[in-house]
Amino acid sequence: MRAAAGQAATLLRALSNEDRLLLICQLVEGEKSVGELEALLDIRQPTLSQQLGVLRAEGLVATRRDGKRIFYSVADEKARAVLGTLYGLFCPAPGTRP
Repeated sequence: MRAAAGQAATLLRALSNEDRLLLICQLVEGEKSVGELEALLDIRQPTLSQQLGVLRAEGLVATRRDGKRIFYSVADEKARAVLGTLYGLFCPAPGTRP
């Protein structure tokens, strides 16, 4: 039980930063390049790279290189499940209240 709690705490720490949460929410919708993420989220490139590095170090995102472009995608199904729950709680359908 303690090991599972440690894993959960690590995941929650990684998701507790607003920029990282925004990034991984975008990646749940599908693979995206750094440029796409920068345009979608209005996060400056140095911050974007730093936060993607944290997500990558935690094993939450994977990368794929295509020429000079690097694409990111969600690599952890537990993170995907947690984000689904958060989305259901905080991102209700239009016309409803949270």
